[in-house]
Amino acid sequence: MKIYTKTGDKGETSLFGGQRVKKTNIRIETYGTADELNSFIGLARSFALTDQNEKIAVQLQNDLFVLGADLATPPTKQAKIARIGSSHFELLETFIDEVSAELAPLTNFLLPTGTQAASALHIARTVCRRAERICIEARQTEDISEDVVIYLNRLSDLLFVMARLENERSNIPETRWIAR
Repeated sequence: MKIYTKTGDKGETSLFGGQRVKKTNIRIETYGTADELNSFIGLARSFALTDQNEKIAVQLQNDLFVLGADLATPPTKQAKIARIGSSHFELLETFIDEVSAELAPLTNFLLPTGTQAASALHIARTVCRRAERICIEARQTEDISEDVVIYLNRLSDLLFVMARLENERSNIPETRWIAR
């Protein structure tokens, strides 16, 4: 199989199921941003995450492929693909609870900094928030599952506590935001 197909040379691509759309279509933007998010989680992994965060990150990267396929396939399309559902975001909630149990309660806004791993997770968090906003916008005109939005909302929270855990385990103090 060749990596290049030449089918996108005129600015169009195919959704799962074969429908051709412009590469600027908001649905394409949704799963392109999810792919970007997945790459930033991969970057965070390259900085040797804690064992707990590494296990979570591998799960997240696999789930983001499911999310991408979900976004690339209108729910009305009869396709045999996995979809993001309540079991996915319930697992995120479990991860959030497990990681948060090791952290001091949050009393201030924090600056997104710390170790390289924590900083990469903060970048992933902000890309996740953008993906969430794009999905919310896309839902106005496209048939996109509400579960995808819920998943992305929980995922950004998880990425935040994962970044905090990286700093905690590396004895890097959190930098609190100071209003002036």
